[in-house]
Amino acid sequence: MHTTSLEEALDLALKLAPKERLQLIERVASSIERDIAAPSVQELPEHWGRALLRLLDELGPIEMKYPEIEDPVEWVKQIRRDEREQRLGDWGEEE
Repeated sequence: MHTTSLEEALDLALKLAPKERLQLIERVASSIERDIAAPSVQELPEHWGRALLRLLDELGPIEMKYPEIEDPVEWVKQIRRDEREQRLGDWGEEE
């Protein structure tokens, strides 16, 4: 099948006008030059962690609520209190 398509391509190329054949040769030669100039070793895809860090760098600093709370558990508790107040309002409940 590969040989057949190569033969078909050659037949079509030989039917082109001389100027078009020259353009075809130039394009094929330049594609070969690009392939030779390209690194022969296939680059491994970027690790997802590096991609995530790059994306975070592109986003810039993230504004966080309560940056003064260093304990993650306390921070989550405060966020949940805020969400509960927003949903239910303050009904005079104390913890």
